[in-house]
Amino acid sequence: MTLTPRLIFRWIAFLLAAGYCIRMLVFGGWGDFGGPFRFLTVWALFCSFFAFSRMMAIEEGRSVKRWDGFVAMTAVLNTMVVMLYWRLYFADPASVTPDGQLGAWHLEMYLHAVGPALQVIDALFIHRGFRRLLPAVGWLFGVIGAFLAMSELVLQPLNTSPSGTVTSGLPYPFLNNLEFADRAVFYATNFGAALVILLIYTGIAWVLRRRFPAPAAP
Repeated sequence: MTLTPRLIFRWIAFLLAAGYCIRMLVFGGWGDFGGPFRFLTVWALFCSFFAFSRMMAIEEGRSVKRWDGFVAMTAVLNTMVVMLYWRLYFADPASVTPDGQLGAWHLEMYLHAVGPALQVIDALFIHRGFRRLLPAVGWLFGVIGAFLAMSELVLQPLNTSPSGTVTSGLPYPFLNNLEFADRAVFYATNFGAALVILLIYTGIAWVLRRRFPAPAAP
């Protein structure tokens, strides 16, 4: 197989995602129920690992299944993680971190900047995804819904930290200061934002496919 810039990019993206997944499983902190999987960032990381693995399979001719809906969902989920994390962090660092301090710089930069950027770049410019809107919406609803259900129905009753003025156990400290109705509004607002991001990426992908058609296979 010819070593092309595209193949090199995908190998780097895949190996980085794989390495950080392993690091998260080993050093992610399992003191509370759910361990690192209490955080949406980690769900996005593992979705990226699977998406990159599927795109590598396509690149190497081992599969023809595109996983368009899943790849689109993963790009949107990673974008949401970046937007939510940094917006909340700069507003109040203690709202998303236990002590208001960032962790290891390379981990924070990968999870909340580099990794998501690699995913979006591949989805838009290499994979040329965002072709099937409804499957992407379905994946978004399923993944985000599963995360929220786990947070509210499993993590909240089984964990005692972080604690807030209203409840305890929800993964992000600020959520424990909100009544359920307020949390529901926060969840719905951000799911709506995810749908808007999906529409924006779909529009960008549509323009890219028409302005810069993919080269024909030899």
